[in-house]
Amino acid sequence: MAPFRLQSLSPPRALKAARRKLRQAIEWVWRQEGSHGQRARGLAAGVFMGCFPIFGFQTLLGVALASLVRGNHLLAAAGTWISNPITDIPMIWFNHQLGSLLLGPGKGWPGRLTLHHETLRQLGWDFTSRLLLGSAVVGLVMAPLSGVLCLRWLKRRQPLDSGGAHQ
Repeated sequence: MAPFRLQSLSPPRALKAARRKLRQAIEWVWRQEGSHGQRARGLAAGVFMGCFPIFGFQTLLGVALASLVRGNHLLAAAGTWISNPITDIPMIWFNHQLGSLLLGPGKGWPGRLTLHHETLRQLGWDFTSRLLLGSAVVGLVMAPLSGVLCLRWLKRRQPLDSGGAHQ
């Protein structure tokens, strides 16, 4: 048996290969089981839970919500990725600002460093209530929007076969 060898690719070829792999991964996700509606509901459930600052539980809760709405579990897990290490602080800030707009100013934004070292309970109800309300409102807007966009994209890209799944 020949030893495993790494192929050395030039940067343009490596980029092309990476794009091809990403495209294959996206196609695999979109080919998941279920009807277009089930896939769209799964994605929407994940996006909704991804709007909340419940790190470590977003995926689990997104999949649980997808079960309740009969959505695709894998797309629910993927939908929670809207909240990630790059987007978490801007999302938390925006959700808090929206909650403050709806409930009144409160004590204000605690700062990025405080957020990393404190739990929501330690930050107090003043901060947490505004953050959770803002997260709920953003989730209630983003989830249906992502579900509708996903459904439209799926219907345009891949018509459901006559013997396939049902909604």
